[in-house]
Amino acid sequence: MFSNKNKITTDFLVIGSGVSGLTFALKIATKHKNAKVTIVTKDTQSESNTKYAQGGIATVYNQTLDSFEQHIQDTLIAGDGLCDESVVRMVIENAPKRLQELIDWGTEFDKNEQGNYDLGKEGGHSQNRILHHTDITGAEIERALLAQVNALPNIDFLTHHFAIDLITEHQVKQKPIKRNSKVSCYGAYVLDKKNNQVKTFVSKFTLLASGGNGQVYQTTTNPEIATGDGVGIAYRAKAEISEMEFIQFHPTALYNPGEYPAFLISEAVRGFGAKLKDFYGKPFIHKYDEREELASRDIVARAIDNELKKSGKPHVYLDCTMLDMDKFKEHFPNITQKCASLNINVCTDYIPVVPASHYICGGVAVNKKAKTSIKNLYACGEVTKTGLHGGNRLASNSLLEGLVYAHKAFKHISKKYKNAKFPKNIPVWNDNGVLKNMEEVLITHDRNEVKTIMTNYVGIVRSNERLLRAERKLKVLYEDNKRLYDNSELSVELCELRNLITTAYLITQFSKKRTKNCGGFYNLDLA
Repeated sequence: MFSNKNKITTDFLVIGSGVSGLTFALKIATKHKNAKVTIVTKDTQSESNTKYAQGGIATVYNQTLDSFEQHIQDTLIAGDGLCDESVVRMVIENAPKRLQELIDWGTEFDKNEQGNYDLGKEGGHSQNRILHHTDITGAEIERALLAQVNALPNIDFLTHHFAIDLITEHQVKQKPIKRNSKVSCYGAYVLDKKNNQVKTFVSKFTLLASGGNGQVYQTTTNPEIATGDGVGIAYRAKAEISEMEFIQFHPTALYNPGEYPAFLISEAVRGFGAKLKDFYGKPFIHKYDEREELASRDIVARAIDNELKKSGKPHVYLDCTMLDMDKFKEHFPNITQKCASLNINVCTDYIPVVPASHYICGGVAVNKKAKTSIKNLYACGEVTKTGLHGGNRLASNSLLEGLVYAHKAFKHISKKYKNAKFPKNIPVWNDNGVLKNMEEVLITHDRNEVKTIMTNYVGIVRSNERLLRAERKLKVLYEDNKRLYDNSELSVELCELRNLITTAYLITQFSKKRTKNCGGFYNLDLA
């Protein structure tokens, strides 16, 4: 059994250690030096979706050629009519200040021979506006933020700590709470994996910044930690969830059977001039959109998916052979090295690529202050639905969204902090597990089944019949998992499975309710 004697109080509890969580923690700890800030993350400090972001961060930097209005319009077009324009304007107009903070904290972006920032271009963008650090921008941002966070004495950074559930009136008052009724968040129950303890974190404010859910699909660019934990715990706490049907599939993941997660071939490669070709080496994207390789991700991913279904072949190709290879290797050293490790010479060989689950545009609903529908619970980053992305995220807008909403959460919470008090009478975790000899193969099997169901029935192209089949199969999985969860000793793997099933169920249910194809959602019966 797990010890549950640890009850810890902290002024601010941050769940997740990507760009959103680290930025918020850094700002709030710097301003309130006497406050205690606790970050819990399920793996190592740096393991997050942020770490794997290749392309960069979009912002209007060259105002001679570019403008806020152009970036706004590009975002609205990519979102296919579902963006909240006021949110889009807020995020994009805040971008330069948030970017400068990153630079001040030590993030290094690439510069050209003239000493100016080397601005890249990606699908859906009308101008070069992507700041990057070669092809590992996310890792560079993560490095700089971690250096700043680890230097602050009032931040307690706990690795290998898995957030099981949020603490709300459900636990405090020991009675059911109706969905959408106003409840408060008092912290979270967190599993300390290394010490086999469930800790009760009692906090004045909680920030959910736990990232995405790509692991619900068989092929994804997301790391293995991306199991939809934030959406799962928010849904169980009765938070408002919105637009989960909009899954963005990145068009160009490296086709390398057996490698998991899939290695991403950045969209910036197409922005650099690379061309898509079918299995036989013929161009095809011109048949789908006049912007060709620079069309938005939803269009390019569906085009590739259609070509694969027509040909029955396992992949298409990305042709870089006509490009300036010296500059290509300088700009994309990790992609070049990865291809070389598989005997693919980018100078002479085509790169085999397939679409892969990459990003979810919906999630926990928040307002412009990053507030959720639960009092004292804030959220930012991929776990949220802000209104910025609409039906399809514009490339390199995600890191930007995380920075802006972390700042908004920081500003709003700072105004409330002085009068905030710790909640009282918070119960410790009640562990009823009994099956100490539970077979891990049950979890592995069910996890793989979730991936199979979602890939076959709730993927790039869906249909009413596919969604009904997914719904029925997920219901069986849910019942099996609930029985296992209620009667087994707690583990991270068991909790992750619970969150994966919850996330898959929500994607399916929101897909059933969508009556019009747009953005990353496409149902054959609505075409």
